[in-house]
Amino acid sequence: MSRLPVLDGESLRARLPMSAAIEAIHLALRSGLDPSADPARTVVPADHGQILLMPSLTPAHAGVKLVTVTPDNPERGLPRVQGVYLLLDALTLTPQLVLDGAALTAIRTPAVSAAAADLIAVNEASRLVVFGTGPQAWGHIEALRVVRPVSDVTVVGRNGNRVADLVDRCVAAGLRASAGSADAVADADLVACCTTARTPLFDGGKLAPHATVLAIGSHEPDAREVDTATVTRGEVIVEDVPTALREAGDVVLPIAEGALRPEDLIPLTSLARGEKRLDPSTPKLFKSVGMAWQDLAVAARL
Repeated sequence: MSRLPVLDGESLRARLPMSAAIEAIHLALRSGLDPSADPARTVVPADHGQILLMPSLTPAHAGVKLVTVTPDNPERGLPRVQGVYLLLDALTLTPQLVLDGAALTAIRTPAVSAAAADLIAVNEASRLVVFGTGPQAWGHIEALRVVRPVSDVTVVGRNGNRVADLVDRCVAAGLRASAGSADAVADADLVACCTTARTPLFDGGKLAPHATVLAIGSHEPDAREVDTATVTRGEVIVEDVPTALREAGDVVLPIAEGALRPEDLIPLTSLARGEKRLDPSTPKLFKSVGMAWQDLAVAARL
């Protein structure tokens, strides 16, 4: 077998603009894709973190992502999330391409959120509140600018220096930006939750009726970034209902409380294919846990 081409994070971003990644997600959603056909994410506990394995298959391609999550790595000067992605030909299963797994995640997760926001958020959405200061926070700012006229960003985070750095990055990109608190959600059109929090970040009762919340920070049934008020005030959209019921604490916990029913969850594919219309008078929550078909859609675009 000839030497496989390997794309690091810099090469991946150079060859795949965020707009192309978002379009790849849109095309996958409209293609007849069944997100439930993906094997469940395999999570292997390790002494100092987790090893995640995520395979997916389409008629043209197959792929698998192996990612490690090591919470203490930032203190060592290393990324919290690392990994690789292997793209295969579907017919022969011949390896075709190796990608930096963390860089792929840093593109595909915001691309999924932006594709969802494009189907959910009000057209004039310009005010964005971002919780978090890491790669996903910037990725969501970048991606949401592709689908909506975002011009004003409020950054909410625990580390003042990192908040200031992200604010400066936004300003350099031509945005109005400032540090803020959780109360900023009251004036937000879009709220992006990009954290490792295990408890709610803000009071959902303060959301404007037209607001859209994008929660992407966890894939564990006992962790949540949004409270029950956020879930019950409006409509809840998920990538895949069975997967959300297995992995998304943001909906699993309200269901356990009796505040939400599984049948209330709206699959994203039903919006992409025009099978479901949303109520414009209530807030919207898109809860994403990250799925293997998304990695494959973006990797195959290369």
